[in-house]
Amino acid sequence: MEKELKINSVDVKSDTPLKEKLWVIIPVVLLVGLLTVLVYNHHTEFSWNNFVSGFNQEFLVFFFIGVFAQLVDGTLGMGYGATSTSFLLAYGVPPVVSSTGVHVAEMFTTGVSAISHHRFGNINKKLVKHLLIPGVLGSITGAYLLSDIINGDVIKPFIAVYMIVLAIIIIRKALKKTIIKKKTKKLGILAGFGGFMDSVGGGGWGPIVTSTLLGRGRNPRYTIGSVNAAEFAVSFASGITFMLFGGIHGWQVIIGLITGGVIAAPLGAYLVNKIKRKPMMIAVGILIILLSLKTLSKLL
Repeated sequence: MEKELKINSVDVKSDTPLKEKLWVIIPVVLLVGLLTVLVYNHHTEFSWNNFVSGFNQEFLVFFFIGVFAQLVDGTLGMGYGATSTSFLLAYGVPPVVSSTGVHVAEMFTTGVSAISHHRFGNINKKLVKHLLIPGVLGSITGAYLLSDIINGDVIKPFIAVYMIVLAIIIIRKALKKTIIKKKTKKLGILAGFGGFMDSVGGGGWGPIVTSTLLGRGRNPRYTIGSVNAAEFAVSFASGITFMLFGGIHGWQVIIGLITGGVIAAPLGAYLVNKIKRKPMMIAVGILIILLSLKTLSKLL
């Protein structure tokens, strides 16, 4: 009997490291597989002359956009898509190229961000599991509908107003001396809606999911880390869907965003541990308001 107990205890101990490693192994395998497919399908575009000529002033601009957008997303849990897309459009990059570039780049940056947050112990695995499948289904649905049926610009004003309301709630809670934590119900619906809007509106996973969870009094560190971890699966699903329907354009934009984002991802995950709760929540609220007002200003 004692031998059986010892054997079982050894099995449990051996399973635990494997489960922990899967949080790193799965993103790495998916990213390596994606990179292999991209290189195989588009190897003719990566000639040595194109490679050398691509490293110019424009590449540096896209690189720094990737760094800044990922720092915003990694530390505040939102804003990568909205930030990077806004900068790219302002720089004169066509909407089709900027949208494709951001979605493909996010597949890599969110993967590195998820690994980094796991490394720094910022992830609540139970929360990730609740967000993962509904978020992926929502993102695939949104990407498919945007490709064939609906115009994402039509619903952007509604989501912008929703984000402003959430931002005001978050800032009010941050200014209070005590925040009462409330249980967040229907996480699946929240994740599905966040994933759907992220694909349809070109951003929204972080502002919708992170804002709602922080507004309910959840710990910013674990909320941001968990939402970022789940975002990898959401971005991967939507990115694959967009690639299947629309193809890939603007390699210089994509590589610049990926390089900058991958470098900044570990720093963003590290800073989550160093930033205090109230300043972080206020920064989140202000960021959402600014991004939402910018979206509304373009539509009015």
